[in-house]
Formats: sequence, structure tokens, C-alpha cells
Amino acid sequence: MNPILSDSRYTSVLGLAVTLALAACQPGTDADSAGEAMAPESEPSEMASASEMSPAMPPDTIPVFSTEHLARKSSYYVGGDYVGDPPVMGGQMYVDVWEPAEITQPYPVVFFHGNGQTGVDWQQTPDGRPGWAYYMLEQGYVLYMVDYPARGRSAYLPRGEHGDLGIRTAAQLQTIWTNVDEMGDFPLDQNHTQWPGEGKPGDPVFDNFIKTQVQFAGQSTTLARYAAIELLEQIGPVVLLTHSQGGGVGFGVTDAVPHLVEALITVEPGGPQIGRVNNAEVAYTGAPANSWGPVNYPLTYDPPVSDPSELVTYLEEEGDQPGEVPCYLQEEPARQLVNMADVPVLSISADGTYHRVFDACIPKWLNQAGVRTDFVRLEDVGISGNGHMMMLELNSDDIIAYIHEWIQDNIE
Repeated sequence: MNPILSDSRYTSVLGLAVTLALAACQPGTDADSAGEAMAPESEPSEMASASEMSPAMPPDTIPVFSTEHLARKSSYYVGGDYVGDPPVMGGQMYVDVWEPAEITQPYPVVFFHGNGQTGVDWQQTPDGRPGWAYYMLEQGYVLYMVDYPARGRSAYLPRGEHGDLGIRTAAQLQTIWTNVDEMGDFPLDQNHTQWPGEGKPGDPVFDNFIKTQVQFAGQSTTLARYAAIELLEQIGPVVLLTHSQGGGVGFGVTDAVPHLVEALITVEPGGPQIGRVNNAEVAYTGAPANSWGPVNYPLTYDPPVSDPSELVTYLEEEGDQPGEVPCYLQEEPARQLVNMADVPVLSISADGTYHRVFDACIPKWLNQAGVRTDFVRLEDVGISGNGHMMMLELNSDDIIAYIHEWIQDNIE
């Protein structure tokens, strides 16, 4: 016997199909009425289609999501140059493109991920739920999700051009992101309640998560800026939605092509903006490093700055809240980030993250430099318990819903 037809998932469907076919041959009947008259008494939900019963269907352990809001999708590469001898292609950036069934938003959203991450962070959570991309698709946004150069599906050049590679260990991931109530070393670690599962090796959610973690190269931020500018020149103007390392990419892109950026959302952008911080001690360590403010590469100031030492700074006496460091600000009159002045910025910080120690400082710097920036502590808008990887956590939809609402309120 055919092994497929012998499968119990198929026999009831086959029997029903034969019954309908025979009934259709009887005088005064048709297939629809025969099916209505002769089918077993059951709710419609109990009668799975043949495709739903197919042995080719993915098992329940593989999460799959409805594409009812997705009309078309594609992928391509942007940027890149021939480098070295013999020449190879380097610096190109992979881009996923999703087009909704109904485009209702005037500007697409471009996602920039964090360090050691790829575009998969936006597409699904490690416990098998649809990610932020599906929510934004349902709201009618065209989406672009990248893997930075030398990361994920974008080639890394092993000949030295892209710098050394690093990767986070399981212990590091637990300490900073997933199991911080047991292993964290920062003031608000006990607030972190939204990570799905136990956040440690052997837990299936953590095991899924660590499989998504990839290598990161020293030059990836610089490479990503160049490729991202080219991307925006193709598709802009856009809304930038960035996370962690992606914040640094977003600041540089906004400074370079502000006419192509309608708004910039920074989810716990990389920091602190000046110097290094001991999160456990809530204190700076060593002398402040050279910095251009929110990033460590040149930005456009007025009056102009040719070297970061020209940015004369002072340190506030205390942080805004317990568990937060004081921030470095410019001595007045503060130089202005003139290219970014007309781009609204949202910077958000969770209440169970090590980033909270210094997250207030970049928004303060931006506002002083003439960039209108809303700094939102998520607990102040009724969202609590999150860590740095909030797009993967149990209440992730609440956060992206807030971001969507902010976009609607801040873009004409």
C-alpha cells in the first residue's frame, strides 16, 4: 500500500473525497450539497484540508507564521567593492525586503540589529512567536532588514580587511541578557522578568537563542554605515529602527543623509557615549576616551570639529535616578549637530537592563546639541520587566506597539 495513503492523517480525507465524488454522480445532487448532507457531523475546524494533513507539513517544533499580511518579499545585496589582490568582493550587506499586502504607511522601516546579531532578531522570537517585523508588516509598513557586512549572510573577509572576530559565550549571554536575576551584576537585574524560559543552557528557548548568535568583526560598524547610506540612497526617505550597535550605525547614517531619514528610533543604543562604565559599581573607569558624542567617529557639528578633543565636556554631579551614572555634557555654548536637527529621535530604555546605567546620556547629549530626542524609560509608559533583548521577550508586542504609536505621532 502507498505509505502516504496508509497514514492515518490521510485516510479520513481520502474517504471523504471518495464519498463526495460518488455523491456528485447521483441525480439531483452536486458535490457541495452532497458534502453538506453526507459529511460526518463535526465542526468545520475539525475538518482539516488535505494540505494541512500532509506529512510534508513542518512539525510543531518548527515555528511557522501566517503570511496573510505579506504580499511580496525579496532579498538582495547593497554596497561592496572589489578589494585586495587577487580581488574579492567585500563590504556588501544582505537585505531582506518585505512588502505588505496593503501599504498604508508613507515611509518604509529599515531595521539595524545589534552586535553579534542578524536580521533574524526582528523576524521571530526564540520561543517561537512572530517578531517585530510581522507586527510592523500588519501596520502597513514596507520593511528592510539587514545583516551587516562581515556578519550573517554578508561575507567576512578572512584576510585582515574586516578585523578580528569575536563571539559571546553562553555565560556572557546569561550575565547580560537572559539570566540576569541569577547572574547579572548591575543595579536593576532583579527587575528582569520578561525573558521566556529559564535563560540558561539546557532550556530550549535559551538553546534556540544561542544558535542565533554569530561572530562580529571589528570593522562591522564602519562597513555597515557605508552600505546603509547606499541603501537609503536607493529607497529613502525611511524610518530607522535600531538596536544597540545599530544605534551607532543609525546616528552616522542620519548625520550623512538626513534628508533620507524621517525618524530615528534607538533601542538602547551602544554606549556610554564617553568613557567606560563599571555597571556593578555605577561608575566610570579611567579617563574619558575620545568621543564625538554619541559615537566614536566624526559627526557634523557647528561650529565645526576636526578632532574630538575640541568638544569640551564636563561631568554632571549625579545621575538622574539611582543606578544611573552622571552624564558627560558639553560646556556651553554647546556645538550643534546641525545635520540631525530636523530628525525626531526616540531612545528607549528598559527597567531590567544593564544599559539603564548609562542610557540617559546619549539622549541628553543629543538634546543639548539641538537634536530633539525623546528619552523613554519603558516603565514610565507601563511596560516593565525587560532586558536589552526586549524584541525577543514575552511582552515584545507591547514595545513595538509603542514604537509604532510614536512614529505616528512624530512623522507628518
